[in-house]
Amino acid sequence: MKATSPLLRRRLLALALAAASVGSVYAATPADAPAKAKPDVVADHIDTSVNPGDDFFAFANGGWLKNNPIPAEESQWGIGQVVQNELYAKLRKISEDAAADKGAKPGSDEQKVGDFWTVAMDQPLADRLGATPLKDELARIDAVHDVNSALDEAFALHQIGVGPFFDVGITQDEKQSDVMAVHLWQGGLGLPERDYYFNPEKGVAKVRAAYVVHLQRVFHLLGKSDAEAATSAKQVMALETALAKASRPLAELRDPEKNYHKMAPTELTAGYTPSIAWNTRLAGWKLPASTVIVGQPEFYKSLQAELAKTPVAVLRDYMRAQLVDTYASYLSQDFDNEHFDFYGRTLNGQAEQKPRWKRALRAENQALGMILGRIYVKDYFSEAAKQRYNTMVEAVRTAYGARIDKLDWMSPATKAKAHEKLAAITKKVGYPDKWKDYSALTIGRASYAQNMMSAMHWEFDDAVSKFGKPVDRNEWEMTPQTYNAYYNPSNNEIVLPAAQFMIPGFADNQIDDAVVYGYVAASTIGHEITHGFDDEGRQYDAKGNLKDWWSKDDATRFKQRADVMVKQFNAYEPLPGLHINGQASLGENIADFGGIMIGLDAFKQTAQYQKGEKIAGYTPLQRFFLGYALGWLSQEREEKLRTGLLADVHAPAKWRVNGPLSNVPDFYEAFGVKQGQPMWRPENQRVKIW
Repeated sequence: MKATSPLLRRRLLALALAAASVGSVYAATPADAPAKAKPDVVADHIDTSVNPGDDFFAFANGGWLKNNPIPAEESQWGIGQVVQNELYAKLRKISEDAAADKGAKPGSDEQKVGDFWTVAMDQPLADRLGATPLKDELARIDAVHDVNSALDEAFALHQIGVGPFFDVGITQDEKQSDVMAVHLWQGGLGLPERDYYFNPEKGVAKVRAAYVVHLQRVFHLLGKSDAEAATSAKQVMALETALAKASRPLAELRDPEKNYHKMAPTELTAGYTPSIAWNTRLAGWKLPASTVIVGQPEFYKSLQAELAKTPVAVLRDYMRAQLVDTYASYLSQDFDNEHFDFYGRTLNGQAEQKPRWKRALRAENQALGMILGRIYVKDYFSEAAKQRYNTMVEAVRTAYGARIDKLDWMSPATKAKAHEKLAAITKKVGYPDKWKDYSALTIGRASYAQNMMSAMHWEFDDAVSKFGKPVDRNEWEMTPQTYNAYYNPSNNEIVLPAAQFMIPGFADNQIDDAVVYGYVAASTIGHEITHGFDDEGRQYDAKGNLKDWWSKDDATRFKQRADVMVKQFNAYEPLPGLHINGQASLGENIADFGGIMIGLDAFKQTAQYQKGEKIAGYTPLQRFFLGYALGWLSQEREEKLRTGLLADVHAPAKWRVNGPLSNVPDFYEAFGVKQGQPMWRPENQRVKIW
């Protein structure tokens, strides 16, 4: 993707809409001002003081970044946030119109959106209620008296989106893509990723210390004395640290074979977690599963040990913290502010909270995303735009096929299988053909947190309802108003939401093919298709099954080429002492590189490329690369950068531009990159996969 769905495919919530209140990329012109020529979509962003061969990211985007500092309410700022700012305005109008509709029928989409928005915007109501919306769950936690009753509550919390002890999902069986299966995964951590509990880098150590203070404050808000809260915080941190120690590192989670262990629930109970009678527990969720797929069995063995030795009082405190941190944003200001202080300010560097209306929209997208999406595409996504990108997908597919034929390292037998998979890739562009049915979801005006709990419970029940039924390959895991895209290996599909094609300040028909092919065909369409052939996705066949279709020699040659990319990205050090994890980010880096190569091949078939005429002083080839860089126009705070380096499988924006482009011969030609410049790489160190 812009972000690949994990192979466990735990639900993909719509991206948090994270824009500030500064309009679009280009400032609006007053009505009485003299007319000005519209700035060029890419040339206007360039920093001419930078040589493209020294730092292409800074050359292509530096002018805009200098003039657009990160707003106080943001942890990063760039094209994604500005696009989302435009989406905010549109979604706010949809929400306010629904709230003002006095004739909305009970249970209708309009009633749900209107009531959700009304309550979410009612800060005084949230302040009056305090933690009251959580009283039933907190009372059940208070009643926990042994491991079994702790598990009763833990399994209940999973139904409302809280994830104590482990993670669970109902998704396709990786080796039988036409069957829905129960997946169990490591989980239960309050920090973003297991390495946060151990990495010695001083910024990470500071976050660890701040997390303990955050837990202490949460317990104080729940009524504990300062001394009691401090003790509880240290004990919960010790439990989470033990779970983190048992968890696999980020890079190891990217091997689908090593994270696939199918067994009977009774086998999981007997061999790993005697305290958890999985047959009974799953039946309580109405999941009569004869098998489960366990990602990391050793984690569950360690979980058993922690359950056996951890005092019940600590288990209660752990679940209280998990519950409150999940729902704090929907409670009174004291809970909301405490949650922001750690997760917003400390982890991501935000100086201040976003306005309440933006936070309400973020929650509304999470709870009612497809309802908003249905209204959004009707009003804001044209049929002409959908057709343009459907056609572009086929152009990229054709270019990919031609490139497969030219590979000198892949055997004819493997090429034939690769062509079969490429031809079978399903494209989903803009929005679903069939909209999700939310009729069973009840939204009212009792409380903001209650509406979110109802939405999370509905989502859990929706996932459970799929078990034992044929796989619905038409379903989307992202909303149309999401600025992102994904490849799903089990469906062998690319999914391209309508918002992903937006460039702020421009209508789709105002952007030349060179820029669009860089911005969409390379960084999105080609990127997502390449995920089907990266180090992870290549292990799935044309039907979406985890199955080895490569010859042994071809797999070896692929790995040799991929290792060159791992080495390249391991060498990048965005923060002192913190390098990019080349193995964890390998799939995204391969997809970026493959997307550029395939998108460029497709662009070379267009009339604009063949005519070769300059626009705003730049050739079509140069504009293609500038269009690609536009997709990663972004800057981030140090805290956000640190979080990404430890917990994200994507490299930071700058290296998603400079890293892959330094392997592309046409880039050297377009900008005259010479030996000795930072963007230049020796021929024997360049990645040569696609």
